[in-house]
Amino acid sequence: MLLNVSFGIYALLPQGWLFMMLVILCEAVLMSRFLAHSSKNTRIYLSALFSNAISGLFGIITSLKLNGGWWLVVWFPWVSGHEVNIGNKAELACFLVYYFIAFFLSVLIELAVNCALLRKRYALSEIFKATLKVNIVTYCIGAVLLLFLLTRVA
Repeated sequence: MLLNVSFGIYALLPQGWLFMMLVILCEAVLMSRFLAHSSKNTRIYLSALFSNAISGLFGIITSLKLNGGWWLVVWFPWVSGHEVNIGNKAELACFLVYYFIAFFLSVLIELAVNCALLRKRYALSEIFKATLKVNIVTYCIGAVLLLFLLTRVA
């Protein structure tokens, strides 16, 4: 089953790259709508791509350093019982803390990159709001999509 693997493995497969590119495209379109009031702004698209690449690289390196890459998990539904037993309340609590820290750090990294690349054209408060909104939306859409796919495949 192609979807019944951890994100750390799936991210290295073509399907994982396609999924991540769709998420980044979604972020780029939404960010462009929020900031430029247009669905296509090349500068914002490039900023979204670069900020997500930096955030992803940071996540991979941090995960490898902290736990050997086993918790290279950004999307909750991709967690398998081999990584986290969500039936165990202590493991679930630890994972949720990790998940929210990963989300928070991801947003901070993307915010820093987006501010550096877009601050000459947009107010910092608008960049902050747009970055936060698009990450919340894409995390939610991605999680729902993956849950749907996993229930169809399993």
